[in-house]
Amino acid sequence: MKIKKLTLNNFMAFENAEIDWSDNINIICGENSTGKTTLLKVMYSMIKPLSNGSKDNLTKEMEEQLFVKKIQGVFRPDEMKIGRLVSRKLGSNRTDFSVELEKKQKISVGFGNRQENHADISIEKNMKMKKYDIIYIPTKEMISTVEHFVSLYDEYHIDFEEMYYDLAKLLDRPLSKCPNTTEQNQVLNSLENIMKGQIVQKNKKFYFKIRGEGEFEMGLLSDGYRKLSMIIYMILSGSLNKNTILFWDEPETNMNPKMIRPIVQTIIVLAQMGVQIFVSTHDYFIQQEFNMASVYSELNPKNLDIRFISLFRDDKTHDVKYEMKNTASDLEHNAIMHEFDAMYDREQRII
Repeated sequence: MKIKKLTLNNFMAFENAEIDWSDNINIICGENSTGKTTLLKVMYSMIKPLSNGSKDNLTKEMEEQLFVKKIQGVFRPDEMKIGRLVSRKLGSNRTDFSVELEKKQKISVGFGNRQENHADISIEKNMKMKKYDIIYIPTKEMISTVEHFVSLYDEYHIDFEEMYYDLAKLLDRPLSKCPNTTEQNQVLNSLENIMKGQIVQKNKKFYFKIRGEGEFEMGLLSDGYRKLSMIIYMILSGSLNKNTILFWDEPETNMNPKMIRPIVQTIIVLAQMGVQIFVSTHDYFIQQEFNMASVYSELNPKNLDIRFISLFRDDKTHDVKYEMKNTASDLEHNAIMHEFDAMYDREQRII
């Protein structure tokens, strides 16, 4: 399963957007409040409800509620009123948005700003949708809290976006009986060499096993290592495979810059495996590592399509705009590089 296009009209910060995505790697950058995470969330909330396969046995009302509840859970608007996601500009009283998938499949959603629990849903498909996995890795890691999080979320109102719950359920899966593919083993070997150990699960608790030193609770590891541990376990459990779409929101959060290159290399190998990847970032190192991979073939031997999407606000209207290029160097609006250059200029003025 691949996402081909996202169209947004009057959705939150976006007045109009029509973005064509790469089947391989998409890097989303921009200043705060320009909608990087919004892009990840809206695509996730639209395709996650169908990830378990065909929903042909659902009535129209059941289908509608499936999507409405996922949008509510992912965005968590006040009082769960989905109408609050409509752009707040004068005259904006309805939003319509859609994702186009491969094989001419399309999911469209629309609702007015006064709607609470109702949306117009349209699903176009030329065949039964096959099962695929959707993974959203938020800024906070989840592997150290899996033991109790799922049951607490099921029984109580916890103020966590639903991606955390979905991720915890994936981490709660048992190990897969199927042998790993060559690509999966390549990612696993790379990560285990970086971390100098292996991930072990016992009674819904995760441990990091270091050769010659024993097992350590996940809570004793750095946040960066916990994130890498999640990737490892989702490969071992079969959740992360060639049919997966992976959304990763700011992987650099709580990560030492020394770990950025291995993370980028891991993402590239996952894309080679067939995973479609969306990454939002503020980080200079992540953007430049991917930029080098897009420019130098020796870093990207399979010629993966890496696209860079920059979000920015129009100086006059303050509307969110975007541009897409095949290298970060070609972006006219690149907040990360502009700040890097500004820092260099400040230092030169001091000198």
